[in-house]
Amino acid sequence: MKSSAPHTSLSIGAVCVLATLLVVLAVACSNTGSVGESGPNGSPVAQQAQQTSPLQQSSDAAGQMNGVFDDRVVFGQSAAFSGPAQELGTNMRIGIMAAFHEVNERGGIHGRTLELVSRDDAYEPEAAVTNTLQLIEEEGVFALIGEVGTPTSRSATPVAADEGVPFIAPFTGAEFLRDDDWANIINLRASYYQETEEMVARLTQDLGISRIGVLYQDDSYGRAGYRGVRMALDRREMEPVSIGLYPRNTTAVKTALLDLNLGSPEAVIMIGAYEPVAALIELARYTGADPIFLTVSFVGSNALANELGAGGEGVYVTQVVPFPTDGSTPVVSSYLNALSAYDRFADPGFVSFEGYLAGRLAIEGLERCGPSVDRACFLDILNSSNEIDIDGFKLRFGDDNQGSDEVFITVIGKDGEYHPVSTLSRDN
Repeated sequence: MKSSAPHTSLSIGAVCVLATLLVVLAVACSNTGSVGESGPNGSPVAQQAQQTSPLQQSSDAAGQMNGVFDDRVVFGQSAAFSGPAQELGTNMRIGIMAAFHEVNERGGIHGRTLELVSRDDAYEPEAAVTNTLQLIEEEGVFALIGEVGTPTSRSATPVAADEGVPFIAPFTGAEFLRDDDWANIINLRASYYQETEEMVARLTQDLGISRIGVLYQDDSYGRAGYRGVRMALDRREMEPVSIGLYPRNTTAVKTALLDLNLGSPEAVIMIGAYEPVAALIELARYTGADPIFLTVSFVGSNALANELGAGGEGVYVTQVVPFPTDGSTPVVSSYLNALSAYDRFADPGFVSFEGYLAGRLAIEGLERCGPSVDRACFLDILNSSNEIDIDGFKLRFGDDNQGSDEVFITVIGKDGEYHPVSTLSRDN
């Protein structure tokens, strides 16, 4: 489904050159283990990864190469399970596993159960390359699913493309993943350009705000979101009044706040992860600066609300999936039931819901291919599908590799919980 906002393309050749350099660096690095080896020690997610990741030693050579066996199909995931973005990887995995567990309890797909091998990249590009190579060459996975982040996806996608491995539902809205030249990438969610366009539209139309600042993470993720903000402002003949940057995987935001304050913004759009975003909001409010804060879905909504606690009131977050606790919606009801059946202690949230939808999308492709599934059929089925209906949540491909254009607005209320809203208000 085509994005409503214009986008720029990064050639696959240029990306592959970058990836090749990273692979050389990655080979020199020590291997990044599976979640069970190097993820959060003792966590349920780590223990589950240990239980589901090993391939049976009796597997035939043909199956080992493409992840399809007589009794199972094996998927791989490189994501952050340690460091300041670990909640994103953890919850994406939980959501995917909830979908896989749901279908496995019914006997799997055409007699095959679904498995997920997860490896920790700590949100670092070099580790993502190493993990991707290991998942493809050593684990022999059928497809990669639920990659977390723009810098990690930028490094991993050329490796997957070179091997012809499907790259399904990465947790990022970066525009380069929506380049028409990619034959192996299937995007589930709306792009960052669409999220930031919605933010600027609501700020200008609902509140009449013209002084907008931008905080962004100083890497490919932050720059992708920043470009989206600039494009949205350009369409309205506006410019950011101030800009703040911070380094990835840190909470070093003091200088960024000083730079933002120079422009006295009425609103600040933030492109970052939950820890640094929360740190900047807390510091800004402590020092007396209190613009309207907005951030994109990648932030990790549950984790951000937990970090902010009582200080989160009034923070807006755009989302790319429906509200995850509205059980009156069929797809949400399915998600809540599947999540409870898989892990009754897991809290519903936007990230794990997106993971669940990613799992359901993969299941749909396997279902439609039939018993003789292979990677080519899987990609052809998804790329050519005019509509995939996941319990009322409709994805449309066929003319591009992005299934949904939906952007939803939420705000943290006085109760510390998220609430869906259709417009922005100074009273929220």
